[in-house]
Amino acid sequence: MVPLIQFLADKHEALVVSILVVFGLLEAALGCFANSKRSKVDLLVESINTVILMGLTKPLIVVLTLAILSRVIPWAEGSVSGWPFWFSLLLFLLVDDLLQYWYHRSAHEYKWLWKLHRAHHTATELGLLVSYRQAIYYYMLMPNIWWLGVYTFVGGGVPVAIGIVLKQLIIISSHSLITWDSIFHWYLALKPILRIVERIVITPAFHHAHHAVSKVDGIGNPNGNFGNMFSIWDQMFGTATFVHAYPKEYGIPCDPLDNWQSQTFYPLIKSDKVGSELSRDHQWQATTVNEPAVLTLEPGDYLYCVCGHSKTQPFCDGSHHGTKFQPIRYSVKRKKEYRLCQCKLCAHAPFCDNSHLRSTRPVERESP
Repeated sequence: MVPLIQFLADKHEALVVSILVVFGLLEAALGCFANSKRSKVDLLVESINTVILMGLTKPLIVVLTLAILSRVIPWAEGSVSGWPFWFSLLLFLLVDDLLQYWYHRSAHEYKWLWKLHRAHHTATELGLLVSYRQAIYYYMLMPNIWWLGVYTFVGGGVPVAIGIVLKQLIIISSHSLITWDSIFHWYLALKPILRIVERIVITPAFHHAHHAVSKVDGIGNPNGNFGNMFSIWDQMFGTATFVHAYPKEYGIPCDPLDNWQSQTFYPLIKSDKVGSELSRDHQWQATTVNEPAVLTLEPGDYLYCVCGHSKTQPFCDGSHHGTKFQPIRYSVKRKKEYRLCQCKLCAHAPFCDNSHLRSTRPVERESP
């Protein structure tokens, strides 16, 4: 083992903290904190979850994994320790990131998991600690954290340590307000370099798009861009949108502003906000009807509800989060009266084609 690599592996915890400190100092130096709109709730959710993840959840999962594997498959301990370092590091990172891609994507497609991930998207501005803004149970179920323990057990301890540092650098930089890729957007001569880089690793613009309130601005992609370190998975599975701009608004539509306790400890603690997804009384109810909405629309861009549960039919209100449905973005060129589908059966949605006349009841949408 190269002495430098071993040294970095031994000091990986200090390096992780150093990355946080450096980005924090840069954000402070550029006035990001002075202009911050973060509330007390935001600070509590982010700080508490960061401490719990790093100080309790991740170490506990790794120790538990090592203990289980030493009893179940003791013969596998240290089995990959002789592999070349760079091969072992690449294997660890690729498996880690693929696991996280599908876990993250599932958190946007299944309601029960979305509620644990939802706090990550209630942030109305990004920053380095948004990286760890999740309900604590979200991390307990995260497969790639368990993968840390598995790969450490089979002898990949050094690649794991180095991989954690590299991954930390990408994650923090993609959530931070220090948007390092901006320089590539400004200068035309640098764009070819950016197009290569962003096809491999996650850039700030790529991930900021994922945190947009919606895709109505043509920049946001909250139901895509799921990658954590590499953008290759989004490209392979058709969820990538590459943009060279940043959303104007971050967060979730119609945010009820839940308290920090429910955002951190749901479902153990429920929200006290009536109608919130995290509240005790919340119900995911169909709002489809067998008649079009006849509306006069101004020129502009709109989001049409596809899930059939929006309370602002026929427009999207974010109710599709936690399902596989996605709203349709459409543009209106001139002011006039439009007939918009509300039965969710029309082949030419968002515009009504009278499919509701051939149906006896609104279409059934899958339960979360």
